[in-house]
Amino acid sequence: MSSTVGQVIKCKAAVAWEAGKPLVIEEVEVAPPQKMEVRLKILFTSLCHTDVYFWEAKAQNSVFPRIFGHEAAGIVESVGEGVTELAPGDHVLPVFTGECKECAHCKSEESNMCSLLRINTDRGVMIHDGQTRFSINGKPVYHFVGTSTFSEYTVVHVGCLAKINPLAPLDKVCILSCGISTGLGATLNVAKPTKGSSVAVFGLGAVGLGAAEGARLAGASRIIGVDLNSSRFEEAKKFGVTEFVNPKDYKKPVQEVIAELTGGGVDRSVECTGNTNAMISAFECVHDGWGVAVLVGVPHKDAEFKTHPMNFLNERTLKGTFFGNYKPRSDLPSVVEMYMNKELELEKFITHEVPFSEINKAFELMLKGEGLRCIIRMEG
Repeated sequence: MSSTVGQVIKCKAAVAWEAGKPLVIEEVEVAPPQKMEVRLKILFTSLCHTDVYFWEAKAQNSVFPRIFGHEAAGIVESVGEGVTELAPGDHVLPVFTGECKECAHCKSEESNMCSLLRINTDRGVMIHDGQTRFSINGKPVYHFVGTSTFSEYTVVHVGCLAKINPLAPLDKVCILSCGISTGLGATLNVAKPTKGSSVAVFGLGAVGLGAAEGARLAGASRIIGVDLNSSRFEEAKKFGVTEFVNPKDYKKPVQEVIAELTGGGVDRSVECTGNTNAMISAFECVHDGWGVAVLVGVPHKDAEFKTHPMNFLNERTLKGTFFGNYKPRSDLPSVVEMYMNKELELEKFITHEVPFSEINKAFELMLKGEGLRCIIRMEG
């Protein structure tokens, strides 16, 4: 790779030219990394619902042309000025949020919401100089959440890269850079169920199943999956889910159903849909005296929800979480080790795989609601 250091690299990238239109594989130019930046070769990436959401651009701003992608794994090609933690050849996971290690959030043991590198879906340029590192025929192509992994090479701020065990299979651990870690950490780091406790998980997509996996690892005795799609229930058993509730099957609120099933409510709940009704249910279904509910799903920008203050006064706790409370650089390497030590099972999250040339198939699968994670192989 040394021959490319300091040079512009020409490579293939899947470019979104406009909202909702199929991505086009184009030859792009990728500039060298600037101060505190790293250029990396992406080997595997996967499709997360956030990519699809901003590609559709129905309910939010999105700039085009843009290179999406943020769940991935790669190898460092070169580093910019000031980068000391990483060197060419290092294996890394790029992350949509970062850890500068210097702001108040990064210095706090309780927060992972870096002031400098927190997710910004509107920004399509690099922080250092407000420019893009991608171009086609001299015209800029914009970045997405600081990662843009639907490209054979990309440039990322060093604070958004987790250096990982070089023996870890990149085609598996790439899914830890977003959704799976978000759900897993929401349970292990925030809800913190004890051994033998009961946990309800609302929404059985990839993030919700990550939360269920966390409950399984914590030794929960009952893991109740809640979803409006009954076809997801069978798959969820692989992630430790022991019981299923479809709110559509009942005439009363699902929180009442769960309270009856569990003798007063579950010990912990994790909400992974972003639906405000599910958030209310997740909070109101936990047991008084000690119940903790954790919100993971991202709601509509105008969303509000109502619950009676007595639900708090009766000693229920409501918490929120961002990326499972994991600090990307400090904490993700140990999540990879959980997989390497065979504690955490990732293979069951990976349901499809396509070559980069067929990346639009991954979008089709997600739009149809088929499968959990589709791995996109950059080579071949």
